[in-house]
Amino acid sequence: MSDTFPHAHDTTGSGPVLLLAPGGAGHPMGLGPLTERLAARFTVVTYDPLGLAHGRLGRPVAEQRVADWSEGAHRVLEEVLPPGESAYVFGTSSGGIAVLDLLARHPGRLAHVVAHEPPCVTLLPDGARRRAELIDGLDGPEPPPAEGGSATPMGVFLAHVLRPFTAHAPASPLPRAGSPSPPEPTRAANSSTTQHSCSPTG
Repeated sequence: MSDTFPHAHDTTGSGPVLLLAPGGAGHPMGLGPLTERLAARFTVVTYDPLGLAHGRLGRPVAEQRVADWSEGAHRVLEEVLPPGESAYVFGTSSGGIAVLDLLARHPGRLAHVVAHEPPCVTLLPDGARRRAELIDGLDGPEPPPAEGGSATPMGVFLAHVLRPFTAHAPASPLPRAGSPSPPEPTRAANSSTTQHSCSPTG
């Protein structure tokens, strides 16, 4: 199992639970204005799968797995959801890939899922080429550090998230939010049972 930090999250606001899954390496930087606006209508739970915003930036990180991020998100929802209620979920980029996997594994506690630009390029007809182009475009000859005192979230993303996540194909067919949890999902082609669009950008 990869080095996830499954219970790291921040909660603000009041109303129905809305889980946010950030992109990149899962650091929630830049989501402040969005969280502030959403908190007027929702209990916003911002998931930090590697705990990078909770004191773990700079520590060693293993190669990441989509399943670990989605299972960590599920454990967070089990912590914060009142009995009998379901959550809204929004994930962007790598977080979008994670929430598609969350939907595949645990649809029963989800009210609605939005995956914003998940870079699931392997679904494209020329997916292998597009994935190689994406990696080449992001991972330069001198990437930022992923460990130590000068580590950055981008460094962690390039070193441990970019390759495994862009190799991931969402389950097909995806269940509808609110349906009973299925057996282990089948990895295959595209689905339209939730709002998502696959993009060659990270």
